[in-house]
Amino acid sequence: MAHNINFNEQTGKHSFFSVKEKAWHGLGQIVQDYPTSKEALQFAGLDFEVLKRPNIHRLNDDLEIISKNSFYTYRPDTNAILGDRLGKDYEVVQNSDAFSFFDAIVGGDGIQYETAGALGNGEKIFITAKLPDYIKVGNDDLIEKYLFLTTSHDGFGSIMAAFTPIRIVCNNTLNAALKNHSNCIKIRHTANAKERLEEAHKVMGISNQLSQQLEGIFNQWAKVRITDKEVKKLVQLAMVPNKEVLQNIENGEQDELSTCFNNICDSVLEYSYTSPTQQTETTKGTVFGAYNAITGYFQNVRNYKDDEAKIKSTLYGGTAQLRTQKAFQLCDDFAKDEMAGIYN
Repeated sequence: MAHNINFNEQTGKHSFFSVKEKAWHGLGQIVQDYPTSKEALQFAGLDFEVLKRPNIHRLNDDLEIISKNSFYTYRPDTNAILGDRLGKDYEVVQNSDAFSFFDAIVGGDGIQYETAGALGNGEKIFITAKLPDYIKVGNDDLIEKYLFLTTSHDGFGSIMAAFTPIRIVCNNTLNAALKNHSNCIKIRHTANAKERLEEAHKVMGISNQLSQQLEGIFNQWAKVRITDKEVKKLVQLAMVPNKEVLQNIENGEQDELSTCFNNICDSVLEYSYTSPTQQTETTKGTVFGAYNAITGYFQNVRNYKDDEAKIKSTLYGGTAQLRTQKAFQLCDDFAKDEMAGIYN
């Protein structure tokens, strides 16, 4: 099953919910109003407990040894094994604790749970929630502030929380790394993991410092003009797959670029020139528009095998995330160079 969304035979439902928008692969529950954390847990089928038990080694029919170093996790509501190769230091963080992290970001007031769900047997869960207010760029662009969290119960992967602004009109996901700041935190499932998760929102400075910096950067980009030729060069540099292609770009050897690479760049440029979201005052002919053309391509144009592949590409260090991070740095460098030229 390509979607890999957990199906709970006890309830007869898939473990996923979405507010208003179509659910993953048409599965799961669609709700009309933003739920509380308790309701979101129930809608997503995440209201289950995870327990950790020692593995048992059977030496023969009459002799079994209870391990002191090897453990497994399971959910007692379905008796599904979630992970069976866990060390003694592995600490379970319950799904309810993950939602408590979100509530702590804004003191439990104003957080809006958008989606949540579980994969496999429930060994991996994910949550996205919208934070209050917006990043405002110019007069006509509003960027919502989202928080994404994923954790696992199988011993593979840390607890990860990331700040993800999403542009309202075209749902552009963004993972922009800012100097001296981190838009992502990771917490290992070891001793005191729950306590560290409870304090994580203070470390991230998620709802104020980062969004304020992004607002300043994006508004600066919206004032910096960029020509079609410069946009094409920026797109090529952001999408470049290897050093050989990069060298061809720098040498102006367009004929030597691969057909696949050219097609991707052409798709980004077409989106930049034709999408209604790219024709606003803040996007048309600006560095901010060039950046949104690249993020918009990965969110709205590029074809993925399935929704899970799209999430991995955009949020788990895949091609989309790497290319948009590179685009962010290229746009920032271009804007700074242009501004320096104006004031020098």
